[in-house]
Amino acid sequence: MKIANIDLGKFPVVLAPMEDVTDPSFRLICREMGAAMVYTEFVSAEALVRDISSTVRKLTIDDRERPVAIQIYGRDAEAMVEAARIVEQAGPDIIDLNFGCPVKKVASKGAGAGMLRDIPKLLDITRRVVEAVNLPVTVKTRLGWDCENKIISDLGPKLQDCGIKALTVHGRTRSQMYTGKADWTLIKALRDDPRMEIPIIGNGDITTPEEAADAFRNFGVDAVMIGRASFGAPWIFHDVRQMLDTGTFTPLSIDEKFALLQRQIDESIERIDEYRGILHIRRHLAASPLFKGIPNFRDTRIRMLRADSAEELSRVLAEARERVEENILREQTVASADKE
Repeated sequence: MKIANIDLGKFPVVLAPMEDVTDPSFRLICREMGAAMVYTEFVSAEALVRDISSTVRKLTIDDRERPVAIQIYGRDAEAMVEAARIVEQAGPDIIDLNFGCPVKKVASKGAGAGMLRDIPKLLDITRRVVEAVNLPVTVKTRLGWDCENKIISDLGPKLQDCGIKALTVHGRTRSQMYTGKADWTLIKALRDDPRMEIPIIGNGDITTPEEAADAFRNFGVDAVMIGRASFGAPWIFHDVRQMLDTGTFTPLSIDEKFALLQRQIDESIERIDEYRGILHIRRHLAASPLFKGIPNFRDTRIRMLRADSAEELSRVLAEARERVEENILREQTVASADKE
């Protein structure tokens, strides 16, 4: 599958843009694990134009991440165009426009998914950004604002006419936020629309290798995007890639998974500083599916979330690893007893 001249290979799986998650270290790890392309955290166009340092830092990319997309959001056409030009100078492979973020502080101001309430403006911004830069421009959006206004079937061709090179669709409306189940049937209908010539990337509820394979098989998408399921578990791209390539997968060992979590700690500290780096990364670790289902893990998770030094966080992580190993042994013992 190609976006413009960028070849992402067969059945590509990409990392979704996520605020406070897809930092440079995490993006690189996901690329190493098998993600075909990665996206930065979303970048406020207005903050970028105002040269806010914390926003400008989000434009930092590593050549090892490529292909990488920088995603921008905003509600003002002039700011979006100027921000796109600034982003182009940072040298990403793609500029992505965020018309799908559902959080109140973004959508209620008319940006992100808020744009779905003003389609003429959404299309005007898209067209003007495409005309302003030489890089491929893509869009990420949702099915519509609410269940009474699922407009993606009509919106997709109009966005394509604006000149975008790929379209990512999250299978929920803005009003659903992240509740309920993602509806991929409308994504499939868009992919099957003979008017659509650009790649369609499906997003929503892909949490396992099997679900990723089913998305390609059942809905015909050109690529699959994984977001929340990678949080605290960048190895999901390893598992999905193996499944898509071979029909099965061998999970990473516990040693390998905990090494990746420790690497995230170390690189977060190196990128920022110890105190802020720990504040940034500790909730990633606490959310890891490695700890799901472990009896009486709540106290350990709380201490993980409260750790304020590298030494303390590594100590809690080591304890968590012991709990994981104990749980695996317990499950194996139960399974053995059931067979008998």
